[in-house]
Amino acid sequence: MKGGSRIPALAWDSLFGELNAEGAAVIDQLLDADECRELASLYPEERHFRSRVVMSRHGFGRGEYQYFRYPLPALLGGLRTRLYAHLAPIANRWNQQLALDARYPDTLEDFLAECHAAGQSRPTPLLLRYGPGDYNCLHQDLYGELSFPLQATILLSEPEEDFTGAEFVMTEQRPRMQSRVQVVPLRRGDAVIFAVNQRPAQGVRGIYRVKHRHGVSRLRRGQRYSAGLIFHDAR
Repeated sequence: MKGGSRIPALAWDSLFGELNAEGAAVIDQLLDADECRELASLYPEERHFRSRVVMSRHGFGRGEYQYFRYPLPALLGGLRTRLYAHLAPIANRWNQQLALDARYPDTLEDFLAECHAAGQSRPTPLLLRYGPGDYNCLHQDLYGELSFPLQATILLSEPEEDFTGAEFVMTEQRPRMQSRVQVVPLRRGDAVIFAVNQRPAQGVRGIYRVKHRHGVSRLRRGQRYSAGLIFHDAR
């Protein structure tokens, strides 16, 4: 698997620096075009999924997504396991800086065991599909008492060829300041790692908490697929 084999060799120090500074970092071409097509092609196959969500029915936006069931497809499951192992150290560092008690084990298997013991046993990786006029409102993917502070989204379609619009966006809410908006440009196969809820930031008086939300702007033409990798499971 190309994507999984690349993960250990990534410039993790640089990625950590971007996550600390901006709350988001892009991995260029984590997946190749064939891998992207492989994942997107799963969408019509109901046997891979535990539930389907039509966003307009819940006020989430427009478009739809499906949560995978266990066992995850090998490509997605491998990425989830390998990415977690590299993200756990920065997650622990963030919690320490924020004076939070939670610490994350070295392996995804051990972390999911903690989630399942706490009643969070439903898998959260998902596949999203957008058509013309669709969008995803700003939100946070929190599904229970336990959560991992970072997650990833992989774009599976090619901008300007398969679709236009539908940019990945984040907002940053700083104490006593107006929110800052960040648009993260992605190509097919790129992955963005980003803060689920909050991250620490250095101020003149020490560390303070920055709140994040993420979403997708309105799709203007075509169809857009993406895969979401959330590391905690849901109730």
